[in-house]
Amino acid sequence: MSRKEDAWIKLSGITGIVAPIVAFTCILLSTASYPPFSWTNNALSDLGVKEGITAPLFNGGLMISGILALIFAAGLLKLLNKNNVGKIGVLVFALAALALITIGIFRENAKPMHYYASVGFFVFFLIAMLVIAGSSLYAKSVKTGLFTLIVAIIAAAPWAIEFSVRFVPDVAIPEAISAVAASVWSIALGITMLNKTSQSHG
Repeated sequence: MSRKEDAWIKLSGITGIVAPIVAFTCILLSTASYPPFSWTNNALSDLGVKEGITAPLFNGGLMISGILALIFAAGLLKLLNKNNVGKIGVLVFALAALALITIGIFRENAKPMHYYASVGFFVFFLIAMLVIAGSSLYAKSVKTGLFTLIVAIIAAAPWAIEFSVRFVPDVAIPEAISAVAASVWSIALGITMLNKTSQSHG
């Protein structure tokens, strides 16, 4: 790995860690700025159309974290340069990052674009995890493969339960659980990327 590639993967690893921190910091700040928000009776996107600081915090956080996730995806592509199926998974993950950006651009009242962006984020993320998990297991990267598969299952489970038995009136909780799963995966892979660059220096 060249020094330039090494530096890019290091930067991408950092963005993989920072992106979910930015997203959840902005989400939690926006919920705090709008006391009527209910985790059971609202969707997270409801925050994106509220007055005052709430909407800019929410939408801006999603857009910034989506841009950071795109940089993270670019580093993952370099990391998986010998794994073509894994590359496809990373490209789908990049589509999820683009969808995250568009959620912030097309607010909840921008129909139907907001709906497509929201569904696209969760669907693209799940597909990406399944493809990356399969390609990692095939390449005998068992830890990464199993971890990514578990993340995919955790991300999909609340939606499967919600659509089958509707355990909450609205979707903020399923959205949050899936987003936490995505965040854990992003941070873990970001740390892995940083470790690889430090090993190459050693």
